[in-house]
Amino acid sequence: HEGKRRINIDPGYLTLDRLVLATGKDAAHRIYLRKGVYAEVTLIYHSGSFQPLPWSYPDYRSEQVISSLNQFRKNLLKPLDRNIKPNRLNNYRRA
Repeated sequence: HEGKRRINIDPGYLTLDRLVLATGKDAAHRIYLRKGVYAEVTLIYHSGSFQPLPWSYPDYRSEQVISSLNQFRKNLLKPLDRNIKPNRLNNYRRA
């Protein structure tokens, strides 16, 4: 592994609907935040799973990453099960 990085940690956040990453590289689909930092929606949740977008990096397209993010999403839903009215929660489950 000499000269190659073994792990890459990307700053960002996960919601029930999307994975957003921060980057220092500008592109047409990225939104400028401040101080040279841009935001990019990398994956969206649709049809029961996170889906890559045309610009999603290969790492985020992998089955392993998408499966893990789907599990993280389920964990995000657990506290909502107790605190949101059933009709509103069903909107997130169907997406």
